[in-house]
Amino acid sequence: MNDITFPPDLRSHSEGTGSVRKQHPEYADMLPPCNQACPAGENIQAWLSLAQEGKFEAAWRVLMADNPMPAVCGRVCYHTCEDQCNRGQLDSTVSIHAVERFLGDEALKNGWKIQPSETATGKRILIIGAGPSGLSAAYHLSAMGHYIEIHDAGPVAGGMMHFGIPAYRLPRRELDQEVQRIVDMGVHIVYNHKVSDILKEKEEGGFDAVFVAIGTQLSRKIDIPGRDAGKILDAVTLLKQVEEGNAPKLGRRVAIYGGGNTAMDAARTVKRLGVPEAMIIYRRDRENMAAHDFEAQEALDEGVKINWLRTIKEIDGSNFTVEVMELVDGKPVPTGRFETLEADNLILALGQEADTGFLKNIPGITFKSDGTVVIGGDMMIGSSGIFAGGDMVPGDRSVTVAIGHGKKAARYINGFLSGQPYQIPAKHQVVGFERLHRWYTTQAPRIQQTDLPADLRVGNFDEVKAGLTEQQALFEAQRCLSCGNCFECDGCFGACPQNAIIKLGAGKRYEFNYDLCTGCAVCFEQCPCHAIEMIPGA
Repeated sequence: MNDITFPPDLRSHSEGTGSVRKQHPEYADMLPPCNQACPAGENIQAWLSLAQEGKFEAAWRVLMADNPMPAVCGRVCYHTCEDQCNRGQLDSTVSIHAVERFLGDEALKNGWKIQPSETATGKRILIIGAGPSGLSAAYHLSAMGHYIEIHDAGPVAGGMMHFGIPAYRLPRRELDQEVQRIVDMGVHIVYNHKVSDILKEKEEGGFDAVFVAIGTQLSRKIDIPGRDAGKILDAVTLLKQVEEGNAPKLGRRVAIYGGGNTAMDAARTVKRLGVPEAMIIYRRDRENMAAHDFEAQEALDEGVKINWLRTIKEIDGSNFTVEVMELVDGKPVPTGRFETLEADNLILALGQEADTGFLKNIPGITFKSDGTVVIGGDMMIGSSGIFAGGDMVPGDRSVTVAIGHGKKAARYINGFLSGQPYQIPAKHQVVGFERLHRWYTTQAPRIQQTDLPADLRVGNFDEVKAGLTEQQALFEAQRCLSCGNCFECDGCFGACPQNAIIKLGAGKRYEFNYDLCTGCAVCFEQCPCHAIEMIPGA
């Protein structure tokens, strides 16, 4: 049993009830660290609880209350929730993203639907951009009864999910099906329509509010002496051309300049296009790279070479002069030592920017130096009734972050239209591992998703990572510790020496009979998830 810390002088004087009792137990819901870390604001613990009972559709519906694309996020989310999972201090974290993918795929396989709102508010909202943020906002606003119209410059929905994430990570079938489910709710998407004047579009369309979520589809440029423009391509353009079936002709040796996730995707895509040698040039080391480590490892497994601590100084034909760097306090510093590398083509993967120039006619709008748009606490920009989110605003950039922005924007927009401003509700206290009463320990390491062997990956764009079976999803969901929230394990009920705990029935938890309770805190000790607090006083 763990050592339990009690309020001073309470344990030794806890016997008795009423005025004699010096403390009493109360059931308390706390915030699981996974929930707190989710950029989309999912109630992860709630849907895991349903999934572990085999109630998959119910779990999916809880998930869908916050995130309309679980089959997508279960594949491409960087699962920051798992980084905070308390189970990691026992054996290994719960594979939350894999269970989410399973639920998303089950919904597509079984045709589970979200019913459109039966009540129309009469309000019209224009969303610019059919990427993850725009689609998320459209889903939530449509569910609130508003009319939603999305204008997108591209020929299909998905934004960078479609044109920036290779199919081996995100198969288009699942993406398209989840987009279609949003459309089926009554969302209207106008394709091949690039908005150049928001104020004019808003007025002519009779829209009551606008949400701008255009994403980042412009590659950052860099000036390299002697560069041959004919041999240089940016990573975003490459990935888009491949998706459109217009892959460029590349030489036998291709260099990719950059160390983020897009650089890894570009390098792995190049290998799939039949290029014998793909090499990444990056100015930092692996420990300090922008990409997630698993992305780099998968690239290395597929034969991509990575030249760490190198930066390009000059290009002369196929000869690349690179300077060796060293890290000082995590920052790359030139050493004055140079090497020569050879490559037939160079792909720039130095980050992306949003094309926000068309917003400059909005009164009161403010931009940061990188072109991102400054938003207020209510996500509104400059002109009243115009909101922004996703990659075009300052902050972290990922599909899940963008989806979270869309949900949050929907709430602020709805508050703006209803005249009742949205207020972020107070959150419960986060429960860390040290607060769990682990009087038992069961080792049950996570199930690892299987990967296609590296030698079978590079010849095609088939999905690399497999999903979980139903049995595996059940097992993985059952590994959840239910941190901070009662899961009706009967530990308190069975341990109470005074029979002061009353079972209320399945799903209703328990209550205390304080006429019998002595405040002995045995229930507190026995609760494995810290769903009981000892409160000073009778």
